[in-house]
Amino acid sequence: MDFENSDHFSIEESLEGWVMEKCQEWRDHFDSNYSETFDEYYRLWRGQWAHGDSTRDSERSKIVSPALQQAVESSVAELEEATFGRGKWFDIKDDMMDQDNSDVAMLREHLYSDFKRNKIRKGVAECILNAAVFGTGIAEVVLTEEKEQSPSSQPIMGGELTAVGVTIRDRTCVKLKPVMPQNFLIDPVATSVEEALGCAVDDFVSRHVVEQLQEKGVYRDVDVAEASPDLDIEPDQELTVFGENKVRLTKYFGLVPRHLLDTAMMESDDEELVEMTDNDEDNSYYVEAIVVIANNGTLLKAEKNPYMMQDRPIVCFPWDVVPSRFWGRGVCEKGYNSQKALDAELRARIDALALTIHPMLAMDASRMPRGAKPEVRPGKVILTNGDPREILQPFNFGNVSQISFAQADALQRMVQTSTGAIDSAGTPGSINGDATAAGISMSLGAIIKRHKRTLINFQESFLIPFVTKAAHRYMQFEPEMYPVADYKFDVSSSLGIIAREYEVTQLVQLLQTMSPDTPMYPQLIQSIIDNMNLSNREQLIASLQQANQPNPEAQAAQQATQQAAIALQAAQSAALNGQAQESAARAQKLTIEAQSIPQELEIDRIKAITTNLQAGTEDDKEFERRIEMSKQMLKEREVAIKEEEARKEQTPAPTPQATFEPQGDNTL
Repeated sequence: MDFENSDHFSIEESLEGWVMEKCQEWRDHFDSNYSETFDEYYRLWRGQWAHGDSTRDSERSKIVSPALQQAVESSVAELEEATFGRGKWFDIKDDMMDQDNSDVAMLREHLYSDFKRNKIRKGVAECILNAAVFGTGIAEVVLTEEKEQSPSSQPIMGGELTAVGVTIRDRTCVKLKPVMPQNFLIDPVATSVEEALGCAVDDFVSRHVVEQLQEKGVYRDVDVAEASPDLDIEPDQELTVFGENKVRLTKYFGLVPRHLLDTAMMESDDEELVEMTDNDEDNSYYVEAIVVIANNGTLLKAEKNPYMMQDRPIVCFPWDVVPSRFWGRGVCEKGYNSQKALDAELRARIDALALTIHPMLAMDASRMPRGAKPEVRPGKVILTNGDPREILQPFNFGNVSQISFAQADALQRMVQTSTGAIDSAGTPGSINGDATAAGISMSLGAIIKRHKRTLINFQESFLIPFVTKAAHRYMQFEPEMYPVADYKFDVSSSLGIIAREYEVTQLVQLLQTMSPDTPMYPQLIQSIIDNMNLSNREQLIASLQQANQPNPEAQAAQQATQQAAIALQAAQSAALNGQAQESAARAQKLTIEAQSIPQELEIDRIKAITTNLQAGTEDDKEFERRIEMSKQMLKEREVAIKEEEARKEQTPAPTPQATFEPQGDNTL
C-alpha cells in the first residue's frame, strides 16, 4: 500500500491540500452533470422564469404553471402527515429477554423532549421537501454544546427567605441541519454515504460562528479571512450576492491518509489527540477522520472520528431510487416534461391573446401627416390626409382556438399522472373515465402504493438512521440521562391523510354490512376513529375500549342466570326420567298380570267343577259336563288372549321418552 501511494507522498504535502483536491474533483463532476438540472427544478418549483427556460425564440410570456408546485407540495404534505400525523413518530424496542421496560420508556421520553426542543421535525420536513424537488434529501447531524436555562428557587438565610433565579447547566444537543444539493459533495462512484471514500458539506457560514468555536477551542486559533463570492453554492442564485462577514466552510467526513492526519495533528496543540493517535494499533493506510477547512485552504480542525460507533454524521435518502446512482429521482424530475409542455401551451396562448385582443390599425403611410403618432387609445384624435375610412382600417389576426383549453387541462392531468399527486379539485376517474366510487377507489389505490414506496424508503434510509445516530450521540456525551444499551429503533409512522381517508371509506362500507350486535362491530368503530385526525382521538379510543369491557355486576348476574337455567334443566330431566321409569314399571306390572290370568282361570275352573256336587249316579255326569264347559270356556279365554296379544304385536310400540341431559350454556 505504501509503495502504491509513494507518488502521492511527494505531492500531497498537507491534509487540507489532499481534502480540497478530492472536493474539487467531486465539485467538477456535480457541476457538469447535475448543477444546471437542479437549478431548473428549483425554478420550476418556485415559479421563477429564466431566459433558458423558453421553448422558442419568439416566446414573450413568462408564466410558469403551478401544476408542478402543487405536485411537490401535495407529495411532501402526504409524507409529512404519514410521519408526524400521529404525534409519536418513532419507537424503541428492548431486548426480548429484558422484562423491565422502564429504561426504554425513559429513553423514548428524553428523545422526544430533546427532539422537540431542538426542532428536529422542522429539519426533517425541509429534507423531505429537498428530496421532492431535487430527488435526494440530505442532512448533517450536528453536535453542539449549549447552556440550558430553567427558572428555579433556592432557600437562603437558613430557609427564612427564598431566592428566585435561573439554573444554568451545560447540555449536549443533537440537531439536524438540512443540506442543499449544491452544498454537498460525495465520491461520484458511491451509491451511499457509508461506502464512499468520503463526503463534504461546503457552504457559507457567518464569521461570528467560526470565531465562537475558536474561542471554545473547537477550531484552531488561526486567522480566517472573508470568503470570496461563489454563486455555485449559494442557496438562492436569484438573490444579490452578499459578501460581507461570511466564511466558506468545508467539513469533510471520511477516510484520509493516516500519515497526513498525524502530521496535521502534530502541528496542533491538542496533546490528547496526538497521544490517542500514537496508541492506535491499527496500521491501515486510511483512517476515518473529520476535517474542517475554511476558505479552501485554512485548516481549522483535524481529528479522528470521535463518535463511539465510528459513523459519519450524514443522513440522506432518495425520493425514488435510481439504480447504481447516489442522486435519486424526485417529483420535479417525474413531472418535468409534462410541466414544460404545459408552460409552452400556456405561453403560446397568452402570446396569441396579445395579437387578437389588443386593437391594431392598418394604414396608408403616404396619406398620414408627417410626424403623426397613430396610437390607439380612448379620446385619441388621428389626423389623416383624406377620408379616414380609406386610410385607416382595424386589423387583427383572428381568434384564439378554443382547443387550447382542453390541451392545457390534459397536460395538467399528465403532470398529476407522472408525479402521483392529487390536486385540490379532486380525483377524476382516470381509470374508467367517470368519477364513480369504483374509479376513484382504484385511482386512490394506485396513488397510495406510490406514496407507500417513498415512505418506506424515507424511513429505512433517513429517519431510523438519524434517530439511531442521535441516540448514540446522547449515550456518549449525556450518559447520566441516556443509559448505554443496545436498543432497536423502529419508526411508528402511519398512512398519510389520503390513505387514511381511503381506508376510513372502506371501513364505513364494511360497517354497513353487519349488525351492531356483531362482535366485530366495536372493533371496526375503533379502527375508524383511529384513522381519523381528531384532537381527542386517544380519549375516544380509551372510552370505546372501556365501554367494551364487561361489567362485573352484569357478568355475575349473567352467571347466576345461567346456573339457575342449568339447575332447571337438570330438574326437568330428572322428572322426565322418573316418568319414564314409572311407565316402564306399570308396563311390567301389566305383563305379569296378563301372564297370571290363565292360572287364575284354571283355579276357577277346578273350583267350579268341584263345587255343589250332589250324591248319586248323576254326580259323575254333572262333573263331566262341568269339565267340558270349563274346557270350552278356557279355550275361548285362551283364544281371546291370543287375539289380544296378536293385536298388540301388530300395533307399533310407543317410542320410549329419551332422557334429557343439560349441555353447555343452553337455556329454556
